[in-house]
Amino acid sequence: MDDARFSRRESLGLAALAAGAAAAPALAKGAKPKFITKIDFKDPYWTRDTYARIDADLDPTKEKVGWLKGKAYGVRDNEKVRPLFGVEGFSVVRTKRLEDGSVRRMLREIVFYRDLETGKILKEWKNPYTGETVKVVPIANDPFNFTISAFQPEPPSYGGLQKVKMEPKPFLQDWEFGPDGTMVLHTGIDMIYPNALQPDKWVRESSGPMNRVSEHFIYVVKRKDVENPNLTHIPHIGSWSRITPWLPWMLMGQAPGHISYFTHFQTMTNGIAGLPADLVAAAREYGDKWLSAPTEDYGPSLSSLENYAREQKPAPVPEGWTPPQPPSLKK
Repeated sequence: MDDARFSRRESLGLAALAAGAAAAPALAKGAKPKFITKIDFKDPYWTRDTYARIDADLDPTKEKVGWLKGKAYGVRDNEKVRPLFGVEGFSVVRTKRLEDGSVRRMLREIVFYRDLETGKILKEWKNPYTGETVKVVPIANDPFNFTISAFQPEPPSYGGLQKVKMEPKPFLQDWEFGPDGTMVLHTGIDMIYPNALQPDKWVRESSGPMNRVSEHFIYVVKRKDVENPNLTHIPHIGSWSRITPWLPWMLMGQAPGHISYFTHFQTMTNGIAGLPADLVAAAREYGDKWLSAPTEDYGPSLSSLENYAREQKPAPVPEGWTPPQPPSLKK
C-alpha cells in the first residue's frame, strides 16, 4: 500500500463503509444467503460478496472443493530452469457470516508432489542438485482462515512472524471483462518476513533469516454466473503461481536459487468424489479430516513453512557439508 494519506473523499468513503458494516445483519440460521449480484468494480461490498462466492460458498451448509495441478521448478543462476516434480492437491472450505456482514472463510488444504515420469505420489525424492534421497513432506495446512470484508484484508500473520500492517482501505480488486461473456480476476501478494526456520537451528532446511514469497492467482468466471442470484458459489478455472525458497525437505540450506510453482485450478462441482482416487487415498492417510472443511473457526493460520518448523525436526548436518552451488559460467 502506498504511504500517501487518504483524501477527504476517501476518508468519507471509509466512514460510510464502517457505518454500513456496523448496520449489516448477520445471516439467520437456515436463511438463504443474500449477496450483491449487480457488477460494480468500484463497490467494495460487491467485491466482498463476489470474492467470497468464488473462494468459497456463501451457503454455510455447503463445502466448496478446489483442485489444483501443475509443476514445481528449480531456479538457479547459470542454468536452465529445471522441472523438479509435479504438484497436485485440493482444499475444502466453508464460510460463516459474521455479525458485521463480513464472511469468515475456513479452509483446510493438502498438496502432494508427484514423480514427473511415473506420476506416482512421492514419499522420497532424489534431489538432482545434491544427489541425496530425501523424505518428501506435503503441504498440509489446517487451517488457513481469513475474513473477507469490505476492507482490504491484512497480509497473513503466519503466527505473528509477518508484522506488516495496512491502513484501512476499501476492498477493490483487479477485475476486467474477458471474451465470450467471461470475467477475469487477478490477485496476488508479495511478501518478505522472518523465517520460522532460522539457519542456526535448521542448518540444512533454512533458506536464511527471511522468507521471500510471492503468490499470484488468475480466476476466470462466467459473467452470467456472477449475476445469478441463485449461485452461492461461482464456479471458476484459473492459475496459481508461487515463488518461494527451496522447500525445507530438499535440504538445500542457504543455496542460491528458489522454487517456482506453476499450476492450474478449478472448482470440483462434484466435490471430493471428482478427485483422483490416489490423491484422496494419500490425503486419507493423513486423516479423514482432510476430506472435509472445518465446521468452526480456530487457528493459527500458518503456511507450509511455519508448519514444517512446528512438526519436523532438523536434519543432521554431515561433517564438512556445504549448500550446493549453481554451476559457474563457462569461459
